[in-house]
Order: sequence, then C-alpha cells, then structure tokens
Amino acid sequence: MDILKNIFGEKTTSDICNLYAKSIARPERKTRDHGSLQSEVIGDKQMRTDAHINVRRIFSGRVDTMTNDDNTIAIKIAAAANNHPNARALPGSKGKNNRPKGKVGWDELGGEHLHFTLYKENKDTMEVLYWIASQLKLHVKNFQFAGTKDRRGVTVQRVSAYRIAADRLQGVNPTLRQARLGGFKYMPQGLDLGDLYGNEFTITLRECKFPGQQGDAAAQLELAKKIVGDAVSQFQERGFINYYGLQRFGTFAISTDTIGRKMLRGDLESAVEDILSFSPEALAAADNPDQASTKISHDDIARAEALHIWKTTKKSGAALDKLPRRFQAENALIRHLGWVDRKSGDLLRAKDWQGALQNIPRNLRLMYVHAYQSLVWNTVAGRRYELYGNKVVAGDLVLVHEHKDKEAYKQEDEETIDDAGEIIVRPAAHDTATSLEDKFERARALTPEEAASGKYTIFDLVLPLPGFDVMYPSNELGAFYTEYMGSEVGGKLNPRDMRRKWKDVSLSGSYRKLMAKPQGLDWEVKPYFQDDEQLIQTDLDKLIAKAKEEGNADALGGAEALLGSDKSLEKSLDDKTQEDTRMADGTEEQQKLAVIIKMQLGSSQYATMALRELTKGGVTAFRPDFQGGRLS
Repeated sequence: MDILKNIFGEKTTSDICNLYAKSIARPERKTRDHGSLQSEVIGDKQMRTDAHINVRRIFSGRVDTMTNDDNTIAIKIAAAANNHPNARALPGSKGKNNRPKGKVGWDELGGEHLHFTLYKENKDTMEVLYWIASQLKLHVKNFQFAGTKDRRGVTVQRVSAYRIAADRLQGVNPTLRQARLGGFKYMPQGLDLGDLYGNEFTITLRECKFPGQQGDAAAQLELAKKIVGDAVSQFQERGFINYYGLQRFGTFAISTDTIGRKMLRGDLESAVEDILSFSPEALAAADNPDQASTKISHDDIARAEALHIWKTTKKSGAALDKLPRRFQAENALIRHLGWVDRKSGDLLRAKDWQGALQNIPRNLRLMYVHAYQSLVWNTVAGRRYELYGNKVVAGDLVLVHEHKDKEAYKQEDEETIDDAGEIIVRPAAHDTATSLEDKFERARALTPEEAASGKYTIFDLVLPLPGFDVMYPSNELGAFYTEYMGSEVGGKLNPRDMRRKWKDVSLSGSYRKLMAKPQGLDWEVKPYFQDDEQLIQTDLDKLIAKAKEEGNADALGGAEALLGSDKSLEKSLDDKTQEDTRMADGTEEQQKLAVIIKMQLGSSQYATMALRELTKGGVTAFRPDFQGGRLS
C-alpha cells in the first residue's frame, strides 16, 4: 500500500481500501450503490498513469479509475467485477472476455500494439493478413508492417496488430495454410512502412553451369567452388548498381509505370482502362474450362470473367460477385464507377475517373506513380554508369547530412561573439535539437575540386527520383533527365514541373544511392540429383527437427499442421536417404550443381538486381504460372 500512499496520500488510500472491502462484503449490490471517491489533483501525468496501473494491480481489477478533466482521479468499483464476484479479471481489463480496455489496461501488458512474427510460404503478406482479419472479424488496417515480402519463397517478417490480445492471434494458427504466427510481444508503437534496416536472403540457384566444366563430379565441384569464390569476392568489393527490381513494375502486359505515367499526364480515363484490362487467353479459358491451360490460375480466370461482365453490362454487383477479393484496385474502381443512383437508376459516377482512382487503397494507388519514378531512376542510373563508370565527377550529388565532416568551411569560421559582446556558446553536435535537415534529405552537387579530392567514392553518390523538391545533377546527367522524361517513352513530362492539383500524383521526389553493397555474404556449392530436391531447411523445418530431437510432441504437432500435405522436411530427409542409398549402391546419376547465396541488403535494395550482377546476367528466373491479372 505504500505505493498508493505515495500517490494518493494516507486518507484517500484508506478510503479506497474501505470501498474495496465493502464490495467484497456486499457483492450483490450495484456499482453505484457502493459510491465513489475522488482524489486530490495529481498534476504529474506519469504519477496519474502509475495510479491507474497500481490500483488495478493491487485490487485485481475490481476497482476502476478514470482521470477527470481537472486532473483528479475518480475511483469506483468496476462494474464487471461487481457483476461477476467470483471471476478474477486481468489487470486493467474490463468487459467481456476479460480483454484489456483503455490505454492503461494495454500499457500494463507492454503497449497497445502486439508485435508478432509472420512465417509464410508462397503467399503474399496482404493475403495472409486479410485472412487473419476475416477470422477475427477485424479490418485489415489494424495490422501494420515495415514492408511486404515476396509471394514466391519462404519469408519471415514482423507485423504489429493494434489492441489485439496474443491469445486471439494464437488461436488463428490452426486456420492458416502455409503460414504461422509466433513471437508475440506487446509494444508501445506499431510498425510503419520503412521501419526496417533491410532484409536477409538465402537464395538457391539451381542447374548452375560453369566455364570449362568437365571431368568427374569431384573435379566439377572444385572448379565450381573456385569460380563462385572469385565472383563473390569481386561482388563484395564492387557492389552493384542499386536498380529497382523488375517486380516494381509488375508482371503483366500493361506495367504499373505505364499507368503511373498516364496519371501524371492527367490521362486518368486511360489509366483506369489499363487497370481494368484483362488477358483474352484468361477469358477464353473461362469460356472453355475443359481446354483451359493449367497454367492459368482460377483467380485470373475469375478476374477476366468479372471484368468482362463489367465492360459489357456495367452491372457492378454481378462483376464484384465474380471478382476475387485479392484484386483490390479493380474492386475499388468498379464499386465507384458502378454506383447507381436510387432515384434515377443512373450511373452518376461512370466517368468520375479521379474519384475511382482515389477509391483505390492509398498504398496501392501510389504504387503506380512511384513505379514511373523508379523507371526514370533506373534509366538515368544506367546512363550515368555509361558516361562515367565508377569515377566521381563534378556535378554528382551527395547527401548533405552524410558528409558534413568533408565540407570546405568549418564551424570555427562562424561568429563567436554576439552584438552585446558576449561569447556565443554552441551546443555539441550530439546535444543539438532535431533540425529540418535531419528530417528531410537534402543533396548538393560536388565541385570539381571535391570530385578530384578522393574524399568521395561511387558509394557516396545519389540520384534523385523526379519531383518538385529535389536537386538534379549539374552535369550531363541533369540534362538527360529532361531529355528522357520529355521523350515519348518517358511520358513527355518535365522533371522540373512535377506539381499537380491532385495531391496523390504531385511528387516531391527523393534520393536513392547509386550503388549498393551486400553485407553478411556467405555461399556454398551443393551437388544434387533430383530437380525437386530441397537443398536448404526453412526456419519451420529447423523447428520440426528440433522438436523431433527433443521429443516435444506439442511443438511438433503444431509445426507439422502448418505444412499440411507439403511435408518439406520429411521430403528433404527422404532425399538424403535416397542419396545415401545411391552412394551405397554405387548407382550413377547425373550430378547437378546448385549455388546457395546468403546476404543482407538494405531497405529497398533488390536481391534480383544483386544476383544479376553476381552472375553477370546469367540468372534465369523461374516462371511458375500464367498471370493474367493486373495487381494483387
């Protein structure tokens, strides 16, 4: 009770104890019949928070508190505790299911945002989150993440959920296919896009061929190790041009940058038509299901049917009933354009192209114009390397805040005496308050002297993404921005005129490093025989192996339930057994070589671009199914 006495004083603490005792003695009485108390004014916010937390903790949630407008605290018996005298409430909880209610209740757990790890295989981040939200009867906007992960592959990322109890999320695990949740921790803040240092990749390159590959299997393996070792060493030293990956521009007939270019030019009707375009092959497969290509997914066929219904009938209801949920952009456009006035029966929004685009979720809507910026950046980066290679030249841009120690002027040159003759005391760098320069990246051009000084390297240079609030290089590259963006393929746009009346397509621009370097590089050359042989263990495989080793049946059952019919670990173990059998029998099979690369890349750096440099363009991407949709 000493804690309460320090907060409320002796008398109020005694009154709270008496109030609690009365509620225990007369549990059948209504809350209002017990009366209420009011503390003295508590001006310190932290002390008020401590008061709420400790009252709930000490009295097991049976006493409720609330801060009044005058910073006093109202104290009364909690209604839930009075109605259920034998139920023990969670600290700070209130209402059904003993869920925490109010900021204080969540603060006791650690914060209002539950962070958790999302493990998934061959699924989009949003696809899994939509499913979780549907199971919990929540809006998907309750979930936040630092970045989306690729559909193809096995990925692990942190996600945050606003005011969701860990046991509720844990309960969703049995309903998930090829995904799992764990590592729950309550935190004061949620996650936002960009809240990550980067990503770690483990990538398997199969059926690798090497120059001069001949001889027996052992000789081929040694040759491969030497070639890969040399290539990785050069790659680590030289880095790679920090291109945006091809996935930035979509994988469909009409790329996302094309739509973004039309939005920037004000051709919104054409942009809408492009988003609602579909593949004739997908529609043909819908009309002839018996002869449909197995490479056309059911979702793409359904999408083509839905968009065909919309274009031919303008009946939004029938189209939306057929359209798979994951096509968010198409769904938003049809809902807006197909809105029917109840009185007249007319489609009053049928030509409201901006309103329709505005109805697309913002992060998806901005993807189109950002894809155009990325295309320009990639084109200029390639041109820059053609012109100057690794050489730093006058007019190249560097970020101001990164190179203050290299500036020509020094702080000692500033005035040290004010007008009154007093010495000006300047704070040390680590003591200064945040300035605008810290919040917004600013760039400047290098002088000829600075470029020749050797103080700057190719890894210091940045290129702007076009916008109204960026500086362009003051060399031949600056002119190339104008030349390329003003061309037909560049959209006939002016890089120095990027403001638009529609805020979402009014681009301020930003800066991106020209070159990138991988970190934590590791590699292995691994022989294999079967095309579907699993060459590395996923995190889940490792958990299953550990559970088997420890004899933990509960952990093993939960992990294997996720795998379902795709028992990848068991398959890899079977492959190992078969390999051992081949070796014992002396059976000769054609050995294939795989290269396993592990590396860490910074935020918004693309592994596909890194691999292209490492292999000198020798990587061929695996193309699984036909994709006839626009965006997922």
